[in-house]
Amino acid sequence: MTELLCSLKNFYSSEATDPVQQELWSVAYSSFYHSSSRTDLSAPPKLFFLPHAGLLPYYRPNEKRHALDRFTRRLRESRLPGALYGIEYLQKKYRNNLAAGTIKQSGAVVLSFLAFLNERNRDILNLVRQDIEAYVENEQDRGLSVGAVRTNLRALYTFIGFLVEQEVRPAEILLKKIRIKPPEILAKAIALEDIEKLLAVIDNIRDRTMILLLLRTGMRIGELLNVKMSDIILPEQKILIYLGEKNYQGRAVYFSDDADRALKQWLQIREKNREFLFYSPRRATICYVAAWNIMRKYLEAAGLAHKSYSLHCLRHTFATDMLNAGLRLEVLAQLLGHRSIEITRRYARMSDITRETEYFKAMAIIETGGNYYESHRVNSPLQTVFEEKKLGLPHG
Repeated sequence: MTELLCSLKNFYSSEATDPVQQELWSVAYSSFYHSSSRTDLSAPPKLFFLPHAGLLPYYRPNEKRHALDRFTRRLRESRLPGALYGIEYLQKKYRNNLAAGTIKQSGAVVLSFLAFLNERNRDILNLVRQDIEAYVENEQDRGLSVGAVRTNLRALYTFIGFLVEQEVRPAEILLKKIRIKPPEILAKAIALEDIEKLLAVIDNIRDRTMILLLLRTGMRIGELLNVKMSDIILPEQKILIYLGEKNYQGRAVYFSDDADRALKQWLQIREKNREFLFYSPRRATICYVAAWNIMRKYLEAAGLAHKSYSLHCLRHTFATDMLNAGLRLEVLAQLLGHRSIEITRRYARMSDITRETEYFKAMAIIETGGNYYESHRVNSPLQTVFEEKKLGLPHG
């Protein structure tokens, strides 16, 4: 069934409020609409009424297009100097198929930066480094966090890079970029005794499966809520995560035996015709707010509400536990989907147990002496290379 949308006020606002005019309009609504020219049959078109044309199909734009149109309109209506360059910049991002969130964030930064320059009687045509520094100070004065300021600064430099490509500004402005030192933030893991308390109070099969999969795979909550039944390879205890908008990487994650048992119990009682692994009665998937409410309910039941744990703490707990168990850092980075291993190193700072264990293991080998102690002093093959290299050098 096609949902009908009669948008009279969009075209004749004065006549639409007149009951006499409304009675004169004879509208015959059809309960079914089909067109062979449609490309997206999964999303039936809305219908709007135009008095001189009757019912016409109306296709709602996707999220990316909506974000582009929104900030294009705001930039055009602002009449700020340089707004046209901002519009071209956002259109380029849309053509490059960047995520809707990226387009929104870039549009907001460009709009705020142009407004900031206009207040200081400046223009992007005579933009200098001091203008960027002043903008950063203004963002800090607004009370934004260090992370938010760094994110906005990266987006701003991307826009300035676009201006350099368009030969609006010289390339020298990108030399010696402003750097903001990130804060030393340690990921928060949930203590083992708190994990046991949390799992002990979960009496719902679906909720227990959700919490255990987050805890045993290290998935982000958004990734888990988007898992479809076709993404699960049950015999291998593996879940496929396809290309993500955040990190543009696809990967596979694995789940443990306890998560496997919980998952099989959930698969026995879930509705078979559902596409996504987790769903709500009225929606195809579960939204983040609903998932957080589930987590908060069990934290309160376990007496852990005062410890400020979150769903993302389950991911931190997974990373810390894996490092403490001896998993290599580069392997953990792949499981977590990190593009840079430096992001994964923050978990290594938490792994005191691993450092302590490795230290005493190495020290025990050193103290026992024996062949290993002698062989680690001089590596014979390597020593041969050093000697040959030294002999090949001129004397003195």
